[in-house]
Amino acid sequence: MGVFRLHSIVANAKQLIKLNNNKHLQRDAPKGYLAVYVGEIQRKRFLVPLSFLDQPLFQDLLRRSEEEFGFNHPMGGLTIPCHEEAFVHLTTQLRTIS
Repeated sequence: MGVFRLHSIVANAKQLIKLNNNKHLQRDAPKGYLAVYVGEIQRKRFLVPLSFLDQPLFQDLLRRSEEEFGFNHPMGGLTIPCHEEAFVHLTTQLRTIS
């Protein structure tokens, strides 16, 4: 995957954040965090630091999200198609890296 494509995915995620903030769809999300919805069937809401957007592991999730949902996220936050346990494990790893 080229650098341009990766930059496009991150830029589109940041645009979604701005759009959601303008519409107040990210209720109770503190500044510097992004609301994401995770799960295969039942989706659970998580708050993740915006710094995760720069992490390759999280960018893989963004790519999966783009492939499955495009940029239409009706939940009011970014929808990530993965199991909740896998997401928790990944974000735990990212917190130790940061």
